[in-house]
Amino acid sequence: MSTAQTPQPDATAGPPGAAGTPEHPEDRMPETSGAPDTPAAGPAERADPVPWRRRLLVGLVAGLLAWGLAALLSPEDGAARQLGAAALVAVAAVAVQHLVLVPDRAAEERARRAESLLAETAATVRGGLRRYDELQHGLTRHTEDMKQLVETRLVPPPRPAEPEPPAPPLVRIESVSDLAANFAEVLSPGLPILSTFVRLEMQRVIGHLSDLTTLTAECPGENHDWMLTLTRAAEKSICATSTSVDRTFWNSEPASRYLHAQAEAIEQGVPVRRLFLLESARELDDRLLRLCEEQQVLHIEVRVAVLPELPPHLLRGTTNDFIVYDEAVSFEIDQDLRDVNIRTRLIARQDHVHDRMKRFRELWEAGMSLRELEVRVDDEEDGTWMVDRG
Repeated sequence: MSTAQTPQPDATAGPPGAAGTPEHPEDRMPETSGAPDTPAAGPAERADPVPWRRRLLVGLVAGLLAWGLAALLSPEDGAARQLGAAALVAVAAVAVQHLVLVPDRAAEERARRAESLLAETAATVRGGLRRYDELQHGLTRHTEDMKQLVETRLVPPPRPAEPEPPAPPLVRIESVSDLAANFAEVLSPGLPILSTFVRLEMQRVIGHLSDLTTLTAECPGENHDWMLTLTRAAEKSICATSTSVDRTFWNSEPASRYLHAQAEAIEQGVPVRRLFLLESARELDDRLLRLCEEQQVLHIEVRVAVLPELPPHLLRGTTNDFIVYDEAVSFEIDQDLRDVNIRTRLIARQDHVHDRMKRFRELWEAGMSLRELEVRVDDEEDGTWMVDRG
């Protein structure tokens, strides 16, 4: 019994239109033909799966990462080196993307070269940073070595401490005489008489210094040394009176040194005022006028007061010589009944100095200036000034 067999399609036959004769000729389309708006794309003309903008974005991100890495690892490098490394990494990243997307051996070879170049670039950057760190560490170590060399070779080592000499034994001072004797022993010139002289002088000076602790010191006679030293020590003012007892003093050698010291004080900005106190109008003569003019030439302010002609309230004060230095210390000379200078005193008590300055200002205001003195002397010589000459 035979059965009808259905013809089986050829296994090797392709779909219609793929092999054999097509049933409809119009169904067969040339491989190279197509619609104008859908041209067939070759291997080099196929659509790019990654747009250029994305590639550039990836390259920019890679460059920023490289820049941040360089700035983090070596912040001391300049911005130019960091930007150069970042730009190189960004270009390499874009190139790698382009080469990887081409599926041929040449593209793969270029991709491998780009990756190798990128790896070498990164290795170069890391090597450069590492060498920079090594160089910086080497410079620091070299600087420390040079500093140690200078300290050990050029700076001389400290000398061993020498034992200090034993301190002299403390001398216990029981009195001014003991202190003067100790000074004399230290300053002894060798000769017995000079040693005694030093001891006596030191005893005198130390005695005066000890007295000044009570704001009062005195010595017999007229002490010109105190007067000169106080003149050189003054810093603010010198206010002096001069009575008839001093007339012979102004022609002496101590007076010359005294006026010279006052002139130096004036040059240092210390004003000097001197008030001549006269016992009577008979002392108004050319000799007094010349004395005042000589001191006026030295820029000493000069005035003259005739005591009998002063108001009664000014006659009740003292009339002895005194000099007030800086309105703080009063230098005074006392006379006996024969007008002989018998004692010199230094008084720094504020109440006493205040009274002396008040007395000086009152007499100064009542005195005559140099111009008034010239007129008065002329009147006295002409006999036109009516005064009591009794």
